[in-house]
Amino acid sequence: MPPKPARAWQRMLSGRRLDLLDPTPVDIEIEDIAHGLAFVARWNGQTQGDFAYTVAEHSLLVETLFTRLYPKVPVKWRLAALLHDAPEYVIGDMISPVKAAVGPGYEELDQRLTTAIHVRFGLPAALPKTIKSKIKRADKISAWMEAVQIAGFSEAEANKFFGRVDQQVIGDLSIHLRPPVEVRGDFVARHAELLAQI
Repeated sequence: MPPKPARAWQRMLSGRRLDLLDPTPVDIEIEDIAHGLAFVARWNGQTQGDFAYTVAEHSLLVETLFTRLYPKVPVKWRLAALLHDAPEYVIGDMISPVKAAVGPGYEELDQRLTTAIHVRFGLPAALPKTIKSKIKRADKISAWMEAVQIAGFSEAEANKFFGRVDQQVIGDLSIHLRPPVEVRGDFVARHAELLAQI
């Protein structure tokens, strides 16, 4: 008798059954994304403070930085910036060295989920390269801020790993760790605000 295939789906809090190997847009709900990301710690949880620094909080920061860097960009790309790490609501966050060790399988899974999420919220399945690189720039500034403010890196170390940043872009932004339920609510609210402007 052939071995039983491994289960490749997850039941979401919304009741949706998300097939991780073949995700469809109809099984994507923003509340599931926000909830998952609000409980996924960045930096493998190795950050200072009483709460983990979550992917939801990071996503909100990246969207803010992206908007500061490119204030005239269409709102749909701001939504893409907010959702740039959305697949991590089911596959978790891995630091770059671990992603490299895992290999292409992680990237393929991430891409399938990204496509379904983008289609669900009216974005192109694949973002234009120029937009991806702009979001990546905001992402690196966010990583620099996180490294220096809450992950114990010196500015010199952060410069080495994430590149030097324009302090004027950061301006008055600082990281404040918050309870997951608060971050989750802010993520859902920001998503709704951006959708309403598209």
